[in-house]
Amino acid sequence: MSAINERRQMKLGLNIVANGAHAAGWRMPQARADAAMDIRLWKKMAQAAEKARFHFMFWADGIAVRHSARDDDELSYNARIDVFEPMTVIGALAAVTERIGFVASASTTYNEPYHIARKFASLDYVSNGRVGWNVVTSWSEQEAYNFGREAHMEHGLRYRRAEEFVDIVFGLWDSWEDDAFIRDKASGRYFDPNKLHTLNHRGEIFSVKGPLNVARPIQGYPVIAQAGSSGPGQDLGSRIADLIYTAQKTRESALTFYRSVKEHAAAAGRAPGSMLVMPGILPIMGRTRQEAKDRFEQLQDLVHPRVGLPTLADTYGDLSAMPQDGPLPPPLEGSNAVKSGHEALIRLGQQPGMTISKLYKIMAGASGHNMLVGTPADVADQMEDWFLAGACDGWNIMPAFMPDPAYEAFEWLVPELQRRGLHQTEYSGDGTLRGSLGLARPEFHSRGYAR
Repeated sequence: MSAINERRQMKLGLNIVANGAHAAGWRMPQARADAAMDIRLWKKMAQAAEKARFHFMFWADGIAVRHSARDDDELSYNARIDVFEPMTVIGALAAVTERIGFVASASTTYNEPYHIARKFASLDYVSNGRVGWNVVTSWSEQEAYNFGREAHMEHGLRYRRAEEFVDIVFGLWDSWEDDAFIRDKASGRYFDPNKLHTLNHRGEIFSVKGPLNVARPIQGYPVIAQAGSSGPGQDLGSRIADLIYTAQKTRESALTFYRSVKEHAAAAGRAPGSMLVMPGILPIMGRTRQEAKDRFEQLQDLVHPRVGLPTLADTYGDLSAMPQDGPLPPPLEGSNAVKSGHEALIRLGQQPGMTISKLYKIMAGASGHNMLVGTPADVADQMEDWFLAGACDGWNIMPAFMPDPAYEAFEWLVPELQRRGLHQTEYSGDGTLRGSLGLARPEFHSRGYAR
């Protein structure tokens, strides 16, 4: 898959995180605390994001109430509980938009390949070629408990399963050549049998015969996103991903990660431009710097300790009995959660002057992503600096709460980026998400399987 559009402009995604990406955002006076379950709000937001020429909306979804709370009382302070299943929402939003794309997570650990291949192929037709699959292996024990397991699958096994899972999905999407369905009324023949390719997969983990009961997707394959930053995650992403989602807090770490991703792509025989690296950022903006600073401090002050402390539990254990203004203890040995997130949290905890409360406010604020505080011009300056330095190909913008910060991104930040020539003023391409992102449509691949 090579890039077909080499124009150097930022790609922009709108990252949907429940009622807002900041854990305390829902408590802001102007926030819609019930935003996550209001489809009318999401329809209006999708239309506004399309008007601002965002490339896609992005849901980093999980199939459980994911948390580190010790009990239900502590859990009751967490606002990321009630959220829509994203593929259902995509069907609704595709009906009220024309060009913006939609990317949703679906786990390779707690799904079956045939389900995922069929759902995304169907959505590709429902949206007229505007969907993407964020390939995830899941990270929470809660998801394991919902699917008959007593513990989450070990990290290495999760990625071996993911590798085979994705190959099967690609093979199912290639069950039919693009012109297989002739639907010839005169002869009575519905499809050309020479253009049917039954998968007949038997591997280490899965046995899937096929074929898929949906025609080959409009985009060939829906856009593939992937967020693994660990070694196995980068190996998987270098082979399959069109978009790499990442959390990077500094320009230097972003540059290092970007170079690593592109080197992995080259080693996999891919052109660097065929894989777009898009970090998540949480902009906290005001019309003045002081207004932005005041909003940031208000948000941080609203982080309840019973929300903040659990964000550190997987890495540091139960810190509730320790002084919150004191230093962090040594991290726990190992983790079966998100490896890259575990390691990044340890690095943050080692910074001079870091305390328990400072660290949990950083984590609760943006889940380890970079928070940019300032005027729209200030935020654009930082985005431009990273982009021109070669630290990213674009951004996943994470509104702190809903809906005001999203509309500020549309109405304040986007015009500033467009004025600098850094963001599109019209959609390009053939109407598909791949076309909008400048990504080539994958050619049919028979994979040599028997009919």
